[in-house]
Amino acid sequence: MLTFIQLWTIDLFPVLTFPDVFKGLISLMSEYVKDAHPDCEGIIGLESRGFLYGPMIAQELNVPFVPVRKKGKLPGELVQVTYQLEYGTDTFEMQKNSLKPGQKVVIVDDLLATGGTMAAAVELVQQVGGIAQCGLVVIELVDLKGREKIQGTVKSFLQYSGD
Repeated sequence: MLTFIQLWTIDLFPVLTFPDVFKGLISLMSEYVKDAHPDCEGIIGLESRGFLYGPMIAQELNVPFVPVRKKGKLPGELVQVTYQLEYGTDTFEMQKNSLKPGQKVVIVDDLLATGGTMAAAVELVQQVGGIAQCGLVVIELVDLKGREKIQGTVKSFLQYSGD
């Protein structure tokens, strides 16, 4: 089982220091969406590291990017969901008019751990009538079984186990 310290050693920021590697990662993620979800109509990015990948994927696919942020950071009329963390609770918000009913989206983040943030984002998409086609992450910490909390498909490119 992964320890708390091991969780913090999994770091994707070095990828950003190698432009060709980062570009390749964005291309890999974009190609997955094109192939697996060709009818995708938007990309949802989770605060904060989903903001590094999401807008670039959205631009590559020529679809809108919609941010999901922590409580109090977005203007306008919002929907929100409070979710459980390992150490308490937090709240995610999304602008109510950011998706149209029936709009199909892919939710992007860097890491899937316990699944709380991704599950909360799926719930937000559903609240506004959107359809979450997939949760898309670079790394999945499989020992934490976050995938089990998420309704629908999850795609991770790297799976890490502490065993």
